[in-house]
Amino acid sequence: MTMMTTPPLDQQDEELLVPPSDIVEGPQPMEVGQVDPTSTVEKQQEEEPPSMKFTWTIDNFSRLNTKKHYSDIFIVGGYKWRILIFPKGNNVDHLSMYLDVADSSSLPYGWSRYAQFRLAVVNQINHKYSIRKDTQHQFNARESDWGFTSFMPLSDFYDPSRGYLVNDIVVIEAEVAVRKILDYWSYDSKKETGYVGLKNQGATCYMNSLLQTLYHIPYIRKAVYHMPTTEIDMPVGSIPLALQRLFYKLQYNDTSVSTKELTKSFGWDTYDSFMQHDVQELNRVLCEKLEDKMKVLNLTEFYFGVCITNFVMFYTPFQFQGTVVEGTIQQLFEGHNMNYIECINVDYKSTRKESYYDLQLDVKGCRDVYASFDKYVEVEGLEGDNKYHADEHGLQDAKKGVLFIDFPPVLQLQLKRFEYDFMRDTMVKINDRYEFPLQLDLDRENRKYLSPEADRTVRNLYTLHSVLVHSGGVHGGHYYAFIRPTLSDQWYKFDDERVTKEDLKRALDEQYGGEEELPPTNPGFNNTPFKFTKYSNAYMLVYIRESDKDKIICNVDEKDIAEHLRIRLKKEQEEKEEKRKYKAQAHLYTIIKVARDEDLLEQIGKGIYFDLVDHDKVRSFHIQKQTPFHVFKEEAAKEFGIPVQYQRFWIWAKRQNHTYRPNRPLTPQEEAQSVGQLREVSNKAQNAELKLFLEVERDQIFCFSSSFMNR
Repeated sequence: MTMMTTPPLDQQDEELLVPPSDIVEGPQPMEVGQVDPTSTVEKQQEEEPPSMKFTWTIDNFSRLNTKKHYSDIFIVGGYKWRILIFPKGNNVDHLSMYLDVADSSSLPYGWSRYAQFRLAVVNQINHKYSIRKDTQHQFNARESDWGFTSFMPLSDFYDPSRGYLVNDIVVIEAEVAVRKILDYWSYDSKKETGYVGLKNQGATCYMNSLLQTLYHIPYIRKAVYHMPTTEIDMPVGSIPLALQRLFYKLQYNDTSVSTKELTKSFGWDTYDSFMQHDVQELNRVLCEKLEDKMKVLNLTEFYFGVCITNFVMFYTPFQFQGTVVEGTIQQLFEGHNMNYIECINVDYKSTRKESYYDLQLDVKGCRDVYASFDKYVEVEGLEGDNKYHADEHGLQDAKKGVLFIDFPPVLQLQLKRFEYDFMRDTMVKINDRYEFPLQLDLDRENRKYLSPEADRTVRNLYTLHSVLVHSGGVHGGHYYAFIRPTLSDQWYKFDDERVTKEDLKRALDEQYGGEEELPPTNPGFNNTPFKFTKYSNAYMLVYIRESDKDKIICNVDEKDIAEHLRIRLKKEQEEKEEKRKYKAQAHLYTIIKVARDEDLLEQIGKGIYFDLVDHDKVRSFHIQKQTPFHVFKEEAAKEFGIPVQYQRFWIWAKRQNHTYRPNRPLTPQEEAQSVGQLREVSNKAQNAELKLFLEVERDQIFCFSSSFMNR
């Protein structure tokens, strides 16, 4: 067993499940990664939190005959921990593995501790293929263990050729960092940053990061507001309206915003929302839905498009032409390149112009963005068996390549973090270190990326606006975005519902990926440094051209929002606020339901209702509990037109056959009480409301049919 320090672990939102009730009580966890309580507090900590790596070697693994198996206890941050595994799976066909608080049963009442941790099954043949998953949790008496029910398929785990079970030995690692316990549920993103987050529907963090990036390019937000919608449209059937409503709420809400209307407008059901799609899949779905909507809305010319790795909304090129939304995609996101083949020995050249809305750049084998662009325009020789057929010149030696005719004002770079591994016959994630600059100069080295026909008067200097991050592996993970909405020095991390202020190092350096090396815990005993791979890294970058940033980072206010949308959303907000106030004050009120002769007559002979009266159909009063009963009688007098002196109220009694009958009139002592006191005394079993019957005096005689009493 070896132990050594490790830095804070990046979070990942694989679907995590605690063991069933025989192991731990409490609710099943939601998507991990929705809350990162460490991002802003880390800066306030004077020292790095205690952290450690624990290695557990299990001999004779196939001989284990227990449902669950615990490791030895190890100590991190002064706390006792251990690893819990289910060798045959915790009611699933996967190896199940958790981090457990070893002494949870003996800890004092109300104990709690918070940790970030990574669990791994080491591949003993090739360390590169070890399976690692990381998460975070606030441990307590109800949730004293946490981790992964579906850590890895048992079929892979038990296959000797895979390298995880070798000579009947399994090696498991845990890297644990203990954090300060934070009340992150009370964190107010709007108050702390001025921005609000997006709620996660289960596995929609990938979509949330894209939506936040899109929203924080103000010119696109303005475009969305100007798309043609009407007051009769319904958001679940209109992607443009659903986006308008979402953006409006992001701009004006004080709390996080739901994306359910938008996903419903895609045609997704609940199951789709819990499936973690990738960016390309989201783009495909959006394209299909938008095409459908454009066919429906063809009375108004507009173009609403989606690019390959991020979806974007487009309207007129840097100006609005009336109320028509058109053409902005070409001006904001579309660039052009030239594919060419040029013969070496004869005067022949073939060129083809193509457009793009984003660029996919190689990560593997490239140290930074500039190296990727160098590789993008790299010249390929066509010779030998690969000669080029140049029409009348026949087969010729030639050179083939790509040059850029122009770059768009908003440049989106998709980093190829995922690729197919032919040796393993599966997709893998490339976690290599890959740097990207705060300012990107694509005119470098005498404009070597540009074709001869490019406009040399345009200065292609870009500044970084957004960094979209993927944390995890190829089969799942968590997405979030670092954005600086106004291109100021202040960065923000948009992680689902939570928005935090971040510094430049967090947004850039820590998202490069690669490995980080730490010194050993005991240099005198072991001089081998500890290296670990960073599984959180940038997968998409958004740059804005310096010469266009004043147009793109524009002001967006209420005048840009359609009047029908403003009225509709303000009304909804007011209704929501009224409901909230009503709910908050509900404990101060009671409901009085008053039945009269008319209600009894209406019920009799009108249906098969078993009782004398249907209390759901009688007049209800919403009255403060502290209101004196005589004040309520005055309210009843106004409502029914019956003077107080002619009123006599009866209490209903519930009979053995579960029907109600008027039982007796209220006494003077009871009528001297408050409404709340009377409700508690007279109707304890139905304390949510007070049921009364109003008898009316006519010609100085109280008229109440005794026949009703005896039915």
